[in-house]
Amino acid sequence: MNSDDPIVFVVDDDYRVREALCSLIASVGLRVAAFGSAAEFLKSEKPDSPACLVLDLQLPDRSGLELQRELAAGDGPPIVFITGHGDIPSSVRAMKAGAIEFLPKPFSEQELLRAIDAAIVLDREGRRKRSELAELQKHYSLLTPREREVLPFVVAGFANKQTAGDLGTSEITIGVHRGQIMHKMGAGSLAELVRMSDKLGIARTPGRSK
Repeated sequence: MNSDDPIVFVVDDDYRVREALCSLIASVGLRVAAFGSAAEFLKSEKPDSPACLVLDLQLPDRSGLELQRELAAGDGPPIVFITGHGDIPSSVRAMKAGAIEFLPKPFSEQELLRAIDAAIVLDREGRRKRSELAELQKHYSLLTPREREVLPFVVAGFANKQTAGDLGTSEITIGVHRGQIMHKMGAGSLAELVRMSDKLGIARTPGRSK
């Protein structure tokens, strides 16, 4: 199994439900791990893979909504709620907090599998974006304080001469800084550097860089 092979976590206190869900999920070729409580799930070791959490609303130690809130503080997997005791306020809270689906029992196998597929697609995309941002931050950390000061001028489209005047240095020095910024960030063009800066949240207003 490579790190891109998705896994589905099932948290339900009814072992019959866990067994049925595990059998269904495994039948479509997905890895699955089941837990009888939120505490068991939280203590377990998780593979570094795209994932989905199929979560019962009612659990013995804490509610599914409480676990959802706990996971929201980190990079928890997208959640598909299942419940035999669902109500509209609970479903609204779950969906507002980012749940993919809220399925009252009994639900069809296809409904659940579609929701799981959507959750895995979402998690894979989220992981890709986090990985891309981490890589950009690593490149940004290579910039000197002066290069970080120059970067907003570059992405704002300021000419070297104007940047030099504002920063009280020479046009040649700014040209050197610009070249170093492009090299360290791994940007092949100004447009690419602008996209990188936007993803890093660097303001295109000189004097307000990160």
